[in-house]
Amino acid sequence: MNIQNLTKMYNKAITLREPWLHRWDEARRYTVPIADNETATLFDGTAADAVDNLAASIYTLLTPPESLWINLVRESDMSPDPEIATTALRANLNDSNFYTTVHQAYMDLCIYGTACMFMAENPIGAASAFSFTAIPVTDLAILPNAIFHTTTITFGDVLLRYPTWNAPSNLRNKFEKNPDTPIRMIQSLIDKEFVAWLDVGGDIENNIVATGTFETNPYLIFRWSVQSGELYGRSPILRALPDIKTANKVVELVLKNATIAVSGIWQADDDGVINLQNINLTPGAIIPKAVGSSGLTPLHSGADFDVSQLILNDLRDRIRHTLLADRLSLLAEREMTATEVLARNADMMRILGATYGRVLHEFIRPLCERGLQILSRRGVIEPISLHSDAELKYLAPIAIATRDMGI
Repeated sequence: MNIQNLTKMYNKAITLREPWLHRWDEARRYTVPIADNETATLFDGTAADAVDNLAASIYTLLTPPESLWINLVRESDMSPDPEIATTALRANLNDSNFYTTVHQAYMDLCIYGTACMFMAENPIGAASAFSFTAIPVTDLAILPNAIFHTTTITFGDVLLRYPTWNAPSNLRNKFEKNPDTPIRMIQSLIDKEFVAWLDVGGDIENNIVATGTFETNPYLIFRWSVQSGELYGRSPILRALPDIKTANKVVELVLKNATIAVSGIWQADDDGVINLQNINLTPGAIIPKAVGSSGLTPLHSGADFDVSQLILNDLRDRIRHTLLADRLSLLAEREMTATEVLARNADMMRILGATYGRVLHEFIRPLCERGLQILSRRGVIEPISLHSDAELKYLAPIAIATRDMGI
């Protein structure tokens, strides 16, 4: 890998990602706030509840745990036995942390529009050959043929993970006294070539800790929907963000108005007797007033007609509609005829059809290809290719429903 080209590609990827950071931050803040100040300013939980429901539904529809949702079918009589490969692949997925990690990725998919699962290979002797990590999209910068992953690691962990790395004397002197010092590390994968370097200033070439190649891409990046010319996906949350922000503001104003309704707005004559600084509006309180003065009297608003609930209900309905919550929960809310159930399901499958096709192409198929490659290299199965030896049959509920409805 040419280091100058690597530097240019990395800088280009960071530049292209920059406009998305603010959108992702807002999407996260209104659905899964982290900091106390973010939680304190979140007044409406409609989006948070709907996105959690959507991610759980996608989990059940696409990759239902402990069920047969993938199968390999032999392409020719000369091909290896696909049943053995299917059994080994499913067994290693079931014994790994796949099902606990993929839900995190689906949450990222629904919130940010882009999700990433890193599929690593476990040491020989582990319960499963696979290990999965959900990587936040904010830690990634991507180009059409390149992935840059930023992570934080301690100097001591760098030495343990890359024992063959000969650390430059200036870095060793700087961090050897405190090996727990956190350091930013950039891992790049460009056309299967892997380069990892420390972001400690200076040229990348002087900070490289490891290089290598991957037979298959361990970064499984998939998107909800993509606009022409864009690299990152767009999520339902990003589409509903204007309504989410407006609903949050309306609830905030309603709560402020509620405090006024409870405690009221008061006026008092400045008669030299009432000390406005010491007034405490609590039950049983006695407030002195001068003889002949009006004392403390409530100030009434000019109108009591409240349109906030009308606006809020409309906003919440639009948020739930965008996040498919109204469709996903409809069956549980009331009884429907079989015809209506089929019509509702067909409508939902049409909406999810494009996303389903994209996830199948960008996530499920690369997942199976990498899994088969790892198992064949370990000698668990014969080498088998999804391009010539076997055909991938997707048997998840969404695939069956889509085929049955002819969508």
